[in-house]
Amino acid sequence: MAIKLPTVIADYFAADRHADAEAISRCFAPAAVVIDEGKSHTGRAAIAQWMANASTQYSYTVEPFALAHEGEHTVVTSHLTGNFPGSPVDLRYRFMIDGNQITRLEIAP
Repeated sequence: MAIKLPTVIADYFAADRHADAEAISRCFAPAAVVIDEGKSHTGRAAIAQWMANASTQYSYTVEPFALAHEGEHTVVTSHLTGNFPGSPVDLRYRFMIDGNQITRLEIAP
């Protein structure tokens, strides 16, 4: 069953499928924060660099399969498969959205 993601989150995952770091960074507010693997990346330039590094270091596919709302967060659970340690894994993407931009994203198991 396909899930209906908010537009900016759908745009994020579409850009991720194409390993397009610049398109991903445009999904975020200028001062947005991404927390992944215990590291924080603040601002569009840092977010673009974070995604560019992930895209060149590993090959992977991500498939969102569940959507939930927890307070101010939109939580998307996705299945990741690739050539990274621990693959495959299901991750929770906790998004905070303001208007049509992501202001915060936390990625964790």
